[in-house]
Amino acid sequence: MVIVMKPTAAQSDIDYVIRRASSLSLQAHVSDQNGHTVIGLLGDLKGLNLDALAGLRGVEGIRLMTQPFRLASREFKREPTTVCVKDCTIGGRRVVVAAGPCSVETERQLRNAADVVKRAGGHLLRGGAFKPRSSPYSFQGLAEEGLKLLADAREATGLPIVTEVLSSEQVPLVGRYADVLQIGARNMQNFALLRAVGETRMPVLLKRSMMSTLEELLLSAEYILSHGNPNVILCERGIRTFETYTRNTLDISAVPALKELTHLPVIVDPSHATGKASLVKAVSKAAVAAGADGLLIEVHPEPENALSDGSQSLAPQQFVELMREVEPIAEAVGRSV
Repeated sequence: MVIVMKPTAAQSDIDYVIRRASSLSLQAHVSDQNGHTVIGLLGDLKGLNLDALAGLRGVEGIRLMTQPFRLASREFKREPTTVCVKDCTIGGRRVVVAAGPCSVETERQLRNAADVVKRAGGHLLRGGAFKPRSSPYSFQGLAEEGLKLLADAREATGLPIVTEVLSSEQVPLVGRYADVLQIGARNMQNFALLRAVGETRMPVLLKRSMMSTLEELLLSAEYILSHGNPNVILCERGIRTFETYTRNTLDISAVPALKELTHLPVIVDPSHATGKASLVKAVSKAAVAAGADGLLIEVHPEPENALSDGSQSLAPQQFVELMREVEPIAEAVGRSV
């Protein structure tokens, strides 16, 4: 349920509504929307006297929400949310591109990749220090040493860092180095981890699980939002279907569907969606045309020698071409890159 306060409501009126909610064992989440203070009430609403709440001083009206995800819903917030990462705004007019290697391998590899991303016009540097791999024998990442290399690359290029965190215990460590905490597809329903990143207030990039519905993705986002962190970015990265030619199947319809359901920004990961570098450029253009707020691209200075996901990683010149070819698509839908 959402309580909309009048533009003329005094702070004392707002505080009183919040106290009434607390007395009913409800959580109150306050936001400002077009000059109105909006108070979202979370908890068991059964038996709530709506007329009594509507009659409180300063209250303009009450909206009931139909979706199980409340804070993530357009019913709670009708205007799009933007998430700021340093000087980069995700969810605004610009289509934001985060790019870099799947895994941080060496200082030289990462620095070369970061330089490519910077020169081509990318906005954020992505790279994994902790890597969840299907096989226990695959490269698992450099851990804190990888985080230090990412921080060094940020210092050299000015690009904010997006990197994955695997457990709630890792959040303080990764949070010391990262600018955006990434929750991978395998961890989309790791509720302890979602609560932990929700308490950080740091930007969180939440990937859709390979076998989840949009509602399940938004309920995972709700865990983060309900713990006080409004800075959530959703990521469509492909789902598992019967198709075997591509690594996953990109649900391109998820982009406009999520735009209808939620105010949160939505980006697309064409690298994991396709698993093939040859398809990344075309899928990236389709994502931008569909309304994506950003792209998450894997770029490696030597994809053939990559320790993970080399087959889906773009070589430097391929990434330069992608950035050039995506620009007119963005302009055609009223955006920029």
